[in-house]
Amino acid sequence: MRSSIFNTKDNTSSWPLFTTVDAVRPKFSVGTSILVAIGGWGDTQGFSEAALTNESRKLFAHNIKRMVEDTGADEKAWEVEAYPKLLEEIRKAIGLEKLITAAVPGLRRDMVAFTKETVPKIIASIDFFNVMTYDLMNRRDTITKHHTGLQLSIESINAYLESGAPAEKLNLGFAYYVKWFKTDASHADECAEHPIGCPTALMEDPSTGVDLGQAGGFSWHDQVPSELAASFERAKSSGVYDTIGGGYYFWDSEENIFWSWDTPEAILKKFPEIVDEKQLGGVFAWGLGEDAPDFTHLKATAAGLQQYSPDRPEGQEDEADVSNGKDEL
Repeated sequence: MRSSIFNTKDNTSSWPLFTTVDAVRPKFSVGTSILVAIGGWGDTQGFSEAALTNESRKLFAHNIKRMVEDTGADEKAWEVEAYPKLLEEIRKAIGLEKLITAAVPGLRRDMVAFTKETVPKIIASIDFFNVMTYDLMNRRDTITKHHTGLQLSIESINAYLESGAPAEKLNLGFAYYVKWFKTDASHADECAEHPIGCPTALMEDPSTGVDLGQAGGFSWHDQVPSELAASFERAKSSGVYDTIGGGYYFWDSEENIFWSWDTPEAILKKFPEIVDEKQLGGVFAWGLGEDAPDFTHLKATAAGLQQYSPDRPEGQEDEADVSNGKDEL
């Protein structure tokens, strides 16, 4: 939902969802919480207006409460810069029985609102952070790196731990999609020798922020764009796992394209290295539909969860196998 609708004094009970909570709930196991996302992807103005005064915060929180009651939702997720006072007001309005979660940046450069001063205040009002440990390479970058790499994900988690977030309130994010980036053709020799850290083409206008069409991504259920199909086939057949940075990648010397995504095997490596090592609260993924029709990444995630337990006695293991893209739970 757009954030601005919660700043109105209109007493409407019609909330703009593309579906209904009642329609979604039967599609999942009993006890599954159904999440309503407010804002995100640049929709921040409504939060700025809401956080301005005591009156505006109370109005916003009151409307959140009405929306939860009217739609039957279980929780809220935020993909915005969190405002501690606003979250506190929402928590007061909806009570302790509902979940409030925050989808938070994975890049340190984007963690402007999540500092040692603000994180403890935010954590006091929410149930957990979903740390978006993906898109860690985007069109603002000038050299190649893993967009959902293991080491970069560790850096993300460490940033929140350093800011005072309890490990059990942090969830690690998985990306169920593929990303590609054009590299600078004039540095082809350098890219051939060092595909990670290879100079990219200019991907975003430095003045306007406009996408220059030199990077993109697609889901596993999408038809691969025709202009990328040949390169993607080479990436699938010749890509490798980087044992240093921790991520599957391929640099296509024929078309100067760097590919980055998580294979099921790469997902499984993150459980002992991050989830177990850091004793995190859990994991999440963006997004379920993106992994259709085979759901191999979802199966790998389930296999990792099956093996993971914060209280597991040393030496105890569950059986879970992922090989050749076929996942068995």
